[in-house]
Amino acid sequence: MQNKNVYILAIESSCDDTAAAVLINNKVISNVVANQLIHNQYGGVVPELASRAHQQNIVPVVDAALKKAGITKQQLSAIAFTQGPGLMGSLLVGSSFAKSMAAALQIPLIAVNHMHAHILAHFIEEEGFEQPEFPFLALTISGGHTQIVRVDGFFDMTIIGETTDDAVGEAFDKSAKILGLPYPGGPLVDKLAQTGNPKAFSFTKPKVPGLDFSFSGLKTAILYFVQKNVKENSNFIEENKNDICASIQDTIISILMDKMKLAVQETGIKQIAIGGGVSANSGIRSTLKSAETKYGWKTFIPKFEYTTDNAAMIGIVGYQKYLSNHFETASVVSKARITF
Repeated sequence: MQNKNVYILAIESSCDDTAAAVLINNKVISNVVANQLIHNQYGGVVPELASRAHQQNIVPVVDAALKKAGITKQQLSAIAFTQGPGLMGSLLVGSSFAKSMAAALQIPLIAVNHMHAHILAHFIEEEGFEQPEFPFLALTISGGHTQIVRVDGFFDMTIIGETTDDAVGEAFDKSAKILGLPYPGGPLVDKLAQTGNPKAFSFTKPKVPGLDFSFSGLKTAILYFVQKNVKENSNFIEENKNDICASIQDTIISILMDKMKLAVQETGIKQIAIGGGVSANSGIRSTLKSAETKYGWKTFIPKFEYTTDNAAMIGIVGYQKYLSNHFETASVVSKARITF
């Protein structure tokens, strides 16, 4: 048993958000995120601009996290950072800062897999939120990933299903772009879908064997559907925007649920936890919650602020690694693609 508190400073810089958090054991004391609005005008994240913005943001964000937590850097037990996956330039800013600060303070350095963090965010101590028991199935859904993971322990995870092409977050964002919605479009599709008819239009679901996913065909089908209807009626999108969004969202949720039902059937595990930016989607959240009574599952949905990229989830992995003395030297390298 730990007889003294562990103070973890966590840094997340995998994409376009610069984030820092302070955890005392498994409890978040501060969680600061600096968003980069510059990418909105380009319709997507520009890697070079992202890394430059991280360089500008990282010192004030870390400073704000420490001040908000009410601690000094001398009280820190270790520093955890995102090793990958992500944009290489962005990752290097976070790792370089973490290495330098850990060396200066002479405290341990902890490297974290971003996707492990999305899953283990469920173990942050938060009032009103239950923690899953091992084993459980994790559905990690984001702009770059769509995975079903069997989780048997904090560091015993196996991918049993994943996308063969595009991720679910990209399907949402590209659909939004086709409809002329601004970036990031996924949350707007979700918002408009809430007042639309999910059965107004039908899209063919891709036939992929086993527990794997595919979303490229669905994106193409949506593009052709919109082009065909706009040709016949130039106001088609504007007149049916909410119904189109609701129908797209309903199809995507149906694809995800079909695979989760199969995963439960094959593994016999009925504890389901979601993570990743797309798990903020209200339709996915409500559908998984209703599965508790419909299928007898126990579903775990993280606090909203722990779904999108944040440093608190990096910190909880850092805490678990600290307990097992899983530290790195300054020679550890950032990886745009990382072994799960």
